[in-house]
Amino acid sequence: MKKKLKWGILGCANIARRAVIPGLHLSGLNEAAAIASRDADKAKRTAEELNIPVAYDSYEALLADDSIDVVYIPLPNHLHREWAIRAAEAGKHILCEKPLALTEREAAEMAEAAAKAGVRLAEAFMYRHHPRYDTIKEIIASGEIGEIRGIRGAFTFNNAGDKKNVRYRKDWGGGSIYDVGCYPISAARLLLGREPEAATVSALFSPEHDDVDMMASGLIEFPGSVALAFDCGMWAAPRNTLEVLGSEGIIEVPSAYITPTPGSGNFFVTSNGVRREVEVPHVNAYTEQADHLARVIKGETEQRFEPSDAVRNMKVIDACLKSARERTRVVLG
Repeated sequence: MKKKLKWGILGCANIARRAVIPGLHLSGLNEAAAIASRDADKAKRTAEELNIPVAYDSYEALLADDSIDVVYIPLPNHLHREWAIRAAEAGKHILCEKPLALTEREAAEMAEAAAKAGVRLAEAFMYRHHPRYDTIKEIIASGEIGEIRGIRGAFTFNNAGDKKNVRYRKDWGGGSIYDVGCYPISAARLLLGREPEAATVSALFSPEHDDVDMMASGLIEFPGSVALAFDCGMWAAPRNTLEVLGSEGIIEVPSAYITPTPGSGNFFVTSNGVRREVEVPHVNAYTEQADHLARVIKGETEQRFEPSDAVRNMKVIDACLKSARERTRVVLG
């Protein structure tokens, strides 16, 4: 058996405890070897709870551990740039939570730091590693639904009562576009294989939540007169859907980004008036994401989503936030 890559986790965020670390435990290529928190007791409790061998009371101590191969960063958004660069300088490969950074410029700096250090940097969009997206792309390429006329995406939830949540700190990179709007934007770019030309977004900025965008609705224009119509929110009923409208049919993905249970990854295709369900294997997308990065690090495959992809996604997010704040259409150069 090949040696597993040892992962260190910077912080005890919910996404790490509930999703990424359990995904690592299911992996045959990776293992959760250490976790760090600025609160020593919290690090120790989390390590015991999740069966992680080592707990550190600082991020610096984890980065100094020569046995750690990969660092996972689930920290608040405003800390991504600093700790990704420090991890790269420590010679660690990096999986960083989405959005990669607060701006396109920050993302580019992170990508440059990783390249300079000769380490891999990946953005944690786990949904892209579920095999159904390859199937969806194959269906589109086959012409079964004709030419793509538009894409609709939604990702919403309601957590507005938790006023102390990091998502509601403006200076920490809070807001729904950063948190969940990035998913339909990423998915549209993935399925179309093109970069947007312009963005127009309207948002609800809440004084109760440090003036972050609690809800946003937008139109992202792509070349070829195709657009993504999306909405995202943290103060709305839950949805996570995607629809690809073609000239001859429709692809509907009822649970587009989260697939927690068997069958939740299935989607529907309507063509020539006939609607069929496409059943897909139930896999842990977090495990698939980690395993892909491990194979890249081991030199067994090419990285599917290079840091440059994250930089381009941040460029669109920058435009969306500018449009929402200034209430104007923003053209992407």
